[in-house]
Amino acid sequence: MSLKKSIYHIQIADMLREMIMTGDLKEGDKINENKLCSSIGVSKTPLREALRVLSVEGLIELVPNRGAFVTQPEFNEIREMFDVMILLEGFCARTACEKMTPEDFSNLEKLHERLEHKFEKEDQKGYIQINNQYHSFVQELAGNRSLNQIIDGLRKRILLYRFQSLNAQGRMADSIQEHRELLEVFRRHEHQKAEILMQLHLKKQLTALEDLVDSLETAS
Repeated sequence: MSLKKSIYHIQIADMLREMIMTGDLKEGDKINENKLCSSIGVSKTPLREALRVLSVEGLIELVPNRGAFVTQPEFNEIREMFDVMILLEGFCARTACEKMTPEDFSNLEKLHERLEHKFEKEDQKGYIQINNQYHSFVQELAGNRSLNQIIDGLRKRILLYRFQSLNAQGRMADSIQEHRELLEVFRRHEHQKAEILMQLHLKKQLTALEDLVDSLETAS
């Protein structure tokens, strides 16, 4: 596979994830390959490679002789994924805090500033994108590639649900406050507290999502 083709299919996969996250593609929707290829100016080969990637992540179901359809894990699966992420991201936060240099903290602070800007603008889409970059950077600082890959895989699978959790009343404001508290413990190199706050951050995110799902089920 050429490098150019590889980049194409990665970019297409990113684009489709974003469309699923924002609801432009909903569960059960069929991917119109001809229309999509025409709109973004690519051939079917990189598109199908991207669909295979999303199929592994559980975001797309490939049905023989029918095509590709948007799907999502059941919510019980999401709870299980969050349970794993709570443990792993807590470990990453503690390890990153132990290893963090002044330059690392400066870069983290810049990401936090961008997050604050998205919060002030009430830009939910931008907020979740910077939030993902923030968490990914903390993982990188932890320096465990295998762990990084596991968490990235889980994060991609729960992308839509994380985006939806920001719709819960007050969740976005709570989230940015949690990030402010995290930034301060990173600043002070309080690694044990960094682990606790990161775990609490994800637990609160899950709780907000559970409340949102319960309210939608009650309304229906």
